[in-house]
Amino acid sequence: MARFNTRTTRPHATSPVKSTGRTARNHQGGLGTLRDNRSELFLLAVANFVSQQTFYEDAGERDNRFAELVRILAVGDPEWTAGLLHWLRREGQMRTASLVGAAEYVKARLDAGAEDGPSNRRVVDSVLLRADEPGELLGYWTSRYGRAVPKPVKRGIADAVRRLYNGASLLKYDTASKGYRFGDILNLVHASPDPGKPWQGELFRYALDRRHHPEAAVVPADNRTLVAHRALMELPVAERRAVVTGPDGADRLAAAGMTWEALAGWLQGPMDAAAWEAVIPSMGAMALVRNLRNFDEAGVRDEVAARVAERISDPDVVAASRQFPFRYLAAYQHAPSLRWAYPLEKALGHSLAQVPALPGRTLILVDRSGSMWSPLSDRSQLDRADAAAIFGTALALRADRADLVQFGTSSAPVEFRRGESVLKVLERFGNLGGTNTAEAVRRHYRKHDRVLVVTDEQASFSYASDATDAVPATVPVYTWNLAGYRVGHAPSGGRNRHTFGGLSDAAFRMVPLLEAGRDADWPWNHR
Repeated sequence: MARFNTRTTRPHATSPVKSTGRTARNHQGGLGTLRDNRSELFLLAVANFVSQQTFYEDAGERDNRFAELVRILAVGDPEWTAGLLHWLRREGQMRTASLVGAAEYVKARLDAGAEDGPSNRRVVDSVLLRADEPGELLGYWTSRYGRAVPKPVKRGIADAVRRLYNGASLLKYDTASKGYRFGDILNLVHASPDPGKPWQGELFRYALDRRHHPEAAVVPADNRTLVAHRALMELPVAERRAVVTGPDGADRLAAAGMTWEALAGWLQGPMDAAAWEAVIPSMGAMALVRNLRNFDEAGVRDEVAARVAERISDPDVVAASRQFPFRYLAAYQHAPSLRWAYPLEKALGHSLAQVPALPGRTLILVDRSGSMWSPLSDRSQLDRADAAAIFGTALALRADRADLVQFGTSSAPVEFRRGESVLKVLERFGNLGGTNTAEAVRRHYRKHDRVLVVTDEQASFSYASDATDAVPATVPVYTWNLAGYRVGHAPSGGRNRHTFGGLSDAAFRMVPLLEAGRDADWPWNHR
């Protein structure tokens, strides 16, 4: 009788986050599994906002662990590490972690005298996507390693400067609050203008004069944005509000690159409804989302609010903004007016478009233990518990048949109806104390086709290193790690046990790949 050579035989699909076979105690004292360096760095990177304390790790401890892992892998596995940093800044949307990672990558390779792998210059350039980021990277380097900046860092920054510096970016980011102004950076890295941008030489000269000789700085005559901005700045304060309320006020502000952040200072008065309505047309989608409360408090008219609502809920705008779903939840929770509720619900749905529609029966376990209630970052108004609940609910609503369960010390089903609002289902989740993952799995697993656990993996009440042991080895278990702690709650990497990090499109795509019997690679290898 054939046992292996059959048409239904499929190899065990593998995923990249792999356990080593070794165990250790987690922050709760429970026994867990250790992962290889690649896996530990990846899970930490996609959850690491840098200099941010989590429930179990202080900021310094977490940052040191991240930097040490980057340094080890930059020398031992440079191609993989360069791929991670490039992906992390783009698809991973983790700005600060990628900048810190690039600096540590270069430092480690210079110290080791390593010459193989991608160039240090290219790695630095690859993580700089916004015009304020060259200054951020320099600020990190000099605060950590002193004012002597090595050539690969200078050259990588110079490459980025040629891509990123223009009139609008100078107005937005070259401000007195910055330790490194555009002129400082141009002096330090000796960046020459891009030959394909004949206007950039004058812009660079203006940035240098603006920094070092502001009284003599002359706006480049051919730069319309800077000329329009200078005209506005030269207006007497008493005449400025009339510009804003005039029939072409919105056009004049947009042409001058006037941001909403700068407008109040320029007016030297309150941001009333007229001021907001003039600058709203030139605001980016996420700037609109962040200011919904301000619009309400200023009394922005309903017809203007309707245009804002249409824009922030447009599926193409949501896709282009590349924001995490929890940004929309935070806006929903803090915007007082009901006129934003439905647009934010739609935007949240569009941001979750890559959540797979899973066939068969699926058990979804959402961690609502005490450690999940720490904020995603010091600036965030949202915690990991709600981020986990968003993802778990979206999976449940799209699945063929799903059981949605919240767990902590205890556990309980979360009721939902197909087609129901994610935000309404979210209101049914609570705070359930400790992290008895193993008991939640045992209690709620009923011959499901798969199990998904959204958690920080800090399971307690378990003497075994696999909190998912109650699920048969033939049934896949997928863990989404939202915190990036060192010790995992179960083995991963093969044999139907897989761990992912973050809530990105790349993570969502992995489940169908694995269930089709195909190996799931690191997300940057799918580009």
